[in-house]
Parts: sequence; C-alpha cells; structure tokens
Amino acid sequence: LHTADHDEYQKTADWLMSQTKHRPQVAIICGSGLGMLADTLKCQDSFAYSDIPGFPQSTVQGHAGRLVFGELKGKTCVCMQGRFHMYEGHSLCKTTFPVRVFKLMGVETLIVTNAAGSLADGLQPGDIMVIKDHVNFPGLVGLNPLCGPNDDKFGPRFPAMSGCYDKGLRCVAMEIAKQLGVASLVQEGVYAMVGGPNFESIAEARLLHRLGVDAVGMSTAPEVVVATHCGLRVFGLSLITNKVVKSYEDSDSVNHEGVLEIGRLRSHTVQQLVTELVSRMEINNNNTNNAV
Repeated sequence: LHTADHDEYQKTADWLMSQTKHRPQVAIICGSGLGMLADTLKCQDSFAYSDIPGFPQSTVQGHAGRLVFGELKGKTCVCMQGRFHMYEGHSLCKTTFPVRVFKLMGVETLIVTNAAGSLADGLQPGDIMVIKDHVNFPGLVGLNPLCGPNDDKFGPRFPAMSGCYDKGLRCVAMEIAKQLGVASLVQEGVYAMVGGPNFESIAEARLLHRLGVDAVGMSTAPEVVVATHCGLRVFGLSLITNKVVKSYEDSDSVNHEGVLEIGRLRSHTVQQLVTELVSRMEINNNNTNNAV
C-alpha cells in the first residue's frame, strides 16, 4: 500500500507556488476529451506533469497530461488536463495526489468532469449528468485512497460522504442549464465507479442498473472522497458518451474513440456550463462552507 506523507504534498504545493503567481480558488479535473476547458483560461501558466515533483504521469489518449493555472471569469483556477486512473496501475493515493496539493495551495472548490456510459433509460449520448451521489465500488471492497494511516492535518479518520456533491452548486448548475437553453440535455443522477479498464459485461450492466446507478465510469470517486475528507466543496458532472449495453439482443458495443467523439461534439456546452458556474461562485477565503 503506497501512501504519501504530508511533506510530499507540501513539497509539490511549494514548488508550484514558487513557479506561478496564481493562487487558485477553484480546481477543475478534466475528463476524457474535455481538456479544452483549460485552453480558455487567461494569463496561463502551464506545467507538464512530468516536470512537477511528485506528480504521476497520465498515459491515456484524450488526457493531455498538464496542469494549467489561469483566470476564468475573474476567478483563479487550476485545471488538470488529463487525470490519473486506477487502471493505469497507479495507487489510489497517487491518482488523488493532486487533490491534496490543491488544498494546500488554497483551493476551496473542486469541479470534476468525466466521460461515462449511461444505464438510465432517460440518459442519451450527448446528455450531461450532474452527479448528485456516487457508488464507489472499489471503495466498498477496500480500494480507497484514505486507506493507511490517517493524516489529521487533512481531515478525520472516518469522514461522512452524505452530501459530498454540494447541493447549492447543483441547483445553480440546473439554473444555468435553463438559461443556456440546454435544460433538456441536463439532469441529475448517480454515478458508479468501476475499476476498468474493460467496459462492463451485460450482466454487470444489469446489476448496476438494478442498484439504481444512472451512469458508470472508471474515475472520479477517489478524488471526490479525498476532496470531501479535506473539506473541499465538490461539483461533478458526467458527459454521457454511450449507452451501456444491457440486453443480449443488442449488437452495439462501445469503444474509446466513440467516447472521445461525443466529447468533441458536446465539449462547448460542458465548457459553457462550467465557466458560468465558476463565474457565479461565491469565494470567501476564510470560510470553506460558504453558500453559493
């Protein structure tokens, strides 16, 4: 079990703060094919993951592998263009490493995006699901980034996960969707994380569907667990890129290229939604539990 100690996070945070004047309040983790969000930041400072002390490397197509600092609608943000996945062979402590670094840099709000397959009959490819809750399958069997000694400087041994997706931010996002005229594409739902890298079998898809899961992917839950543990406010959204096959009569199957294609088609909408959400956030550096 690989765990990082507090000094490792601090060392990375200190290095980044010595390399950029930006002090981000919001961190955004860009999912498969959604890295273009970072390109809209003003006054950019960017760093390849390979240049950042302590950072793992991203090996997946559609994940660029750089950290971009800049201004978005007057708020200072840091964007991860490319995330780390358990299926790449990283320990969960490594996949979530950046989240604690962001906390030490003064980030208050974490926005997570991902590409996911739909299990809910009402979610179509190209729709956007605002995550209201998750089922963390790896976590349920003990593959959890918080395993190992607890670091009390970040948070409690037994953190609660009820309400980990901030209700205020979810309400604002639904409001924004209406104003952008995309309300028909946006709904709330439950995200399930599976380990991957294979897509789900039909029996697995049926199981997930029966358990009340709306969309499934291979990321996000570990970052959210770590963010919640250290007191960050979290907003998550899934871009639905495919319908998960739930019937033996269905000849469709899914591939990563198709996933990236939907990302390209809908990336502008996701970008608008996140940009507008950031612009409406109340940022108050003394209080992390502020209302939106």
